[in-house]
Amino acid sequence: MWIIIFGSVLFALGLAFLLSDIFRVPHYAASKAANGLGKRKKKTNPVELFLREVSGWLVGKLRLNEYRRLMLEADLRTADLDISPEGYVADCIVKSALVGFLALPALFFSRILAVLILIVAVILYRRLAGKVSRAIKERRTRIEEELPRFVSVVANTLSHSRDVLSILDGYREKAGTEFKHELDITVADMRSGHDLEALRRMGNRIGSPKVDEVIRELQSVINGNSTPTRWEDLSRKFGEYQRQSLRDEANKAPKKVRRLSMILLICFASIYVVVIGQVLLSSLGGIFG
Repeated sequence: MWIIIFGSVLFALGLAFLLSDIFRVPHYAASKAANGLGKRKKKTNPVELFLREVSGWLVGKLRLNEYRRLMLEADLRTADLDISPEGYVADCIVKSALVGFLALPALFFSRILAVLILIVAVILYRRLAGKVSRAIKERRTRIEEELPRFVSVVANTLSHSRDVLSILDGYREKAGTEFKHELDITVADMRSGHDLEALRRMGNRIGSPKVDEVIRELQSVINGNSTPTRWEDLSRKFGEYQRQSLRDEANKAPKKVRRLSMILLICFASIYVVVIGQVLLSSLGGIFG
């Protein structure tokens, strides 16, 4: 058994060194020195450096169709991830392939284990590929959670000022991280360009129907068509959205508790079954022994 394990480890190391030479992956010392340029007091993970070098090699070999590339590029920009579409896909492939390669030495022990490892690699790829979608959803949710407060501030400010640029600029100081980032871009865009277009681009970046509704009202303020009453109605509407969101979160808690209780009940039942089974086997052994 130990000979098989030792041979599997040597086979995996040999395959890794062979692939590194074929793909011309730089040595660890060179990668560490290049990665450490301009950085201080930050430890470098050798595995991360190796995966980064392999991903960099794979980026030049990937060819994404134009539609997928444009969609992925827009999603990465919305999620505020500083990486190219090819780099994102290459990173997903390399990390899942690293797990998939473990199936090779596992073949010496069990084919079922090797198949399970390949299944885990596929699941990991799908998980990594959906990272950008989850990041966009979380970011959009955090921005939408802040809209009731923002709408309330705008409704109170319109009674003495209709300058949208100053309203957005003043709200930036108390905005959350994600919303502040969008306001920073929008305020800079409004100062250097057209106000209506800057707001439209903000809505396109976030991609939320609720944000679009607020932006349409802000554009109406710029055009002189909006009134404080409309903003008060919008404030009540978003307040109801917030209360409904809190109710939904509260309704999820009992389901989670019930799920955990069921798991705990199954664990207790399994313990009793094992204990009773051992007692029965011992009793039967004494009867027929």
